[in-house]
Amino acid sequence: MAPLHSHPPLPARRPVAGVTRRRVLMAAPLLAVAAHGRGAQASPALVRNSLALMGTRVDIVVEPSNGLSTLHAQQAIDAAQATMRGQAALMSRYDPASAVSRINALAGRRAVPVPPALMDVLRTAQALAVFTDGAFDITVGALSAWHFDGTAQRPPRPAVVRAQRARVRAGALQLDAQAGTAFLPEPGMAIDLGGVAKLPILAAGLETLRRHGVQHALVNGGGDVLVVGLSQGRPWRIGLRDPLQPERLLGTVSLAQGGVVASSGDYERYFWYEGRRLHHILDPHTGYPTTGLHGVALVAAGVGEVNGLGAAAMVKGAADAQAMLAQRPGIQALMVGAGGLWSTPGLQDVRGHGAHFTLQDGRLRAA
Repeated sequence: MAPLHSHPPLPARRPVAGVTRRRVLMAAPLLAVAAHGRGAQASPALVRNSLALMGTRVDIVVEPSNGLSTLHAQQAIDAAQATMRGQAALMSRYDPASAVSRINALAGRRAVPVPPALMDVLRTAQALAVFTDGAFDITVGALSAWHFDGTAQRPPRPAVVRAQRARVRAGALQLDAQAGTAFLPEPGMAIDLGGVAKLPILAAGLETLRRHGVQHALVNGGGDVLVVGLSQGRPWRIGLRDPLQPERLLGTVSLAQGGVVASSGDYERYFWYEGRRLHHILDPHTGYPTTGLHGVALVAAGVGEVNGLGAAAMVKGAADAQAMLAQRPGIQALMVGAGGLWSTPGLQDVRGHGAHFTLQDGRLRAA
């Protein structure tokens, strides 16, 4: 498929063969919140707080307005953080007490009751597996021999990868919405919701803010950014980081009244082995890290439009990802790969004056 818009190739990063590397942050986002300037950054009108969640830092920024006091804004942030902590506790496979861990531990034995919030995410994951032709598959949790926490020096043995990959089958997950249960039918199967749970959790936090009267806010979780309203009367500005050189920005996206920017990339958690960068986004079809694309940024009106598609695009590669995203015309996309940078028309000027969008009637419109 011919690209909708292309840019010249970007310079390749020079790896250091045989050296294990891990960024200080567990998730180094393609996107970063960009301040409007020194004055805005220091403004006391903005109330900010952060928490560690889902292996990354989640930042919340609220602007008190319409009589909302600074104290009330902080109480709203506290409530949003409690909401997000509660949902994350259900969905982490690293917490042995979570519902996801129980599903994995009882694979091949019995079904596990799951709360509605988790059932919604599991059903979303099943729909994504169909829409992406298997490029998105939460049962990659079975590929447990891979480690991207900074301890690994080499990939798992091929025989181990083959054996674990045989248990990667999204269609095998059995959900009973009426009974409220989930069941993995084979021992050794496991689910990992890392690619599909974070955005709904951030959205739940943002909705909690709104229920507490907040009209202007930003939630940034490791490069996934959700906004509502404005920032001091101006659109929220999101910086898109270059996955080949994450210390610099490719450009900016401005969002007014709402929207989401989601990112995926091979620069978040990885290690070097024999001159190759092996990263945490695994291809369900091979059991190995994806190749081709280095980073994907998606911009849309809401979480439901983009959730899971960044990881799926990384699996599919540039051409197939473009074809997939063409089925979702409400999404603006930017991808960086071996062939350079590709973007949909709405992000064509992201390197210059930046891309500007306004949420109107539930749709993002170019400003």
